[in-house]
Amino acid sequence: MQKVSDIDWDQWDPKERATLLFIQQEGKLLLIDKKRGFGAGYFNAPGGRMEPGETILECAVRETQEELCITPLDPVHVGTLMFQFTDGHSIHGEVFTATEFEGTPTETDEAVPHWFHIDELPYHNMWADDPIWYPKMIAGEKFIGRFTFENKTMLDHELIDPVTSRCGH
Repeated sequence: MQKVSDIDWDQWDPKERATLLFIQQEGKLLLIDKKRGFGAGYFNAPGGRMEPGETILECAVRETQEELCITPLDPVHVGTLMFQFTDGHSIHGEVFTATEFEGTPTETDEAVPHWFHIDELPYHNMWADDPIWYPKMIAGEKFIGRFTFENKTMLDHELIDPVTSRCGH
């Protein structure tokens, strides 16, 4: 089993940089049922890989536009996620939230939009790390999450409060 503590995170060089952007309104989150690509079949937020020359915020907005046909108006950075997979794949993700957007959430070839009450999130059909850090995100708290996975199975995790640098397992 690969533990989080087995990795030198200061020297870690992820293969991909990516984003997630959550729309949160009136006690609900707008999630997508991902239809294709990485994480297909799971509920998640719109997001994806950075393109050359793009900032992380530009990536988050672009991916939300592409996947849901909406433009978030007030994105705020809330967290950082680091994933190391046993097959060598690795992702450094930045998490944003927004409360306002333009447009109507619309199904695309990539995603089907769904609103969920924050107390009724479909964790049974989400990545295993989501229940660990979603509560902090929903509460508007900053976080850093480090995770090791074998395929879709989480092996280990560490959640850090960047303000106090406290770890939680």
